[in-house]
Amino acid sequence: MQLTKFTDYSLRALVVAALRDPDLVTISELASLYDISEDHVRKVMHQLTCEDFLESVRGRSGGFRLARPAELITIGQVVRSTEPELRIVECFKPSSGQCRIEPCCELKPIVREALAAFLGVLDRYTVADLIRRDRRIAALLGLDVLDRVRS
Repeated sequence: MQLTKFTDYSLRALVVAALRDPDLVTISELASLYDISEDHVRKVMHQLTCEDFLESVRGRSGGFRLARPAELITIGQVVRSTEPELRIVECFKPSSGQCRIEPCCELKPIVREALAAFLGVLDRYTVADLIRRDRRIAALLGLDVLDRVRS
């Protein structure tokens, strides 16, 4: 299984928002930090806001911040909301009709179990877990948050 870049960028955006919490992070800042186009970051931030992971602050000095504590945002929640296709095999798609052995195939329940296990592991970790080494992450990103970082 491979996660999309969209999910990767979403998790990266949440890491920076968690490091900056309660201060705001901007689209241009994220685009610069990760060398991603502002248009792509804008789409990521819009989705994260729609899913209530981030809140948007409008205005000249606006930006984004976590909508709830980092400890309450699981990686599994983010992956489920940002991955368009968690259907690993063709037969997971409703009425695909592509596979002749689908009515008696034993692969589908096995892959379903594997996907559930994968998401189950991700559900055990939160955005807060991603920033446990926050001083190091902030330093690698060149963020000026070291005076507020918890470690």
